[in-house]
Amino acid sequence: MKLSTIAILSVLGSAAANKPALSINIQDGNFADISGLDPSLSWSASTTTGDVDVEYGIEASVRPTSDIASLPKNVWGKASTSLNGWGVSARAQFEGTDFTQAAVEIDATNDDADLDVNIVASAGDGFAVKTVSATKRVDSDGAAITVNPRYNVETEEADVVLSYSKDGTDIEITASQDAQSVTLSRQLDDENRVAPTLNSSGDVSVEWERALGDDNSITATLKPDESIDIEWKDADWTANVNLPLDGTDITGTNVSIKREVSF
Repeated sequence: MKLSTIAILSVLGSAAANKPALSINIQDGNFADISGLDPSLSWSASTTTGDVDVEYGIEASVRPTSDIASLPKNVWGKASTSLNGWGVSARAQFEGTDFTQAAVEIDATNDDADLDVNIVASAGDGFAVKTVSATKRVDSDGAAITVNPRYNVETEEADVVLSYSKDGTDIEITASQDAQSVTLSRQLDDENRVAPTLNSSGDVSVEWERALGDDNSITATLKPDESIDIEWKDADWTANVNLPLDGTDITGTNVSIKREVSF
């Protein structure tokens, strides 16, 4: 079966944008038959119980199959509330239909102190913390300064991210005992932003973002000898293109096209 990009866009565009989101990934640029596609459907809803806001959702494959148990990719739920000046939320996600293990993320935010705390953990036979991080924001002389220490409990690795933003220029430094990187982001004009990154291993990457108006944009990121990544946002559409590199040769193409649709 011959399947073109235009055909994919036509199918998705035939539905109005609203709740469920349909995503089709095209593997290695293969448009020739259905085996090159990996379609998935995500859906979410929310409700309120007392002082607690509850959200929940599912992401499932929409491939033809006789095994319906293989369709769910993940099922998730999130509860949020306020406690003593802190906004607290907990999110749990199950992979597929295996409900014995859950990935858990806990966030706490104090707006008065400009402080956020994040904990990533797993729950199953027990509760195990994987990472802990905090973000502190400070305003100084018109500049926004952020300090973000992070600790990986599993690997016992720690680092800190320092960011500085003023007058269209952003500087971000990530430092650990073994590696460091610096990103300098500069807004060149109303439409263009460029952000080179250099790390202590000598690797360089460059990101360029072009604003297209009405919150639409195209962003290209070049990582020499690794990949070119392009993201194009156009109204309800988001397209991502990944081009792996071997030297100057492009070794493959991975395309993801997303649009929110209602049924």
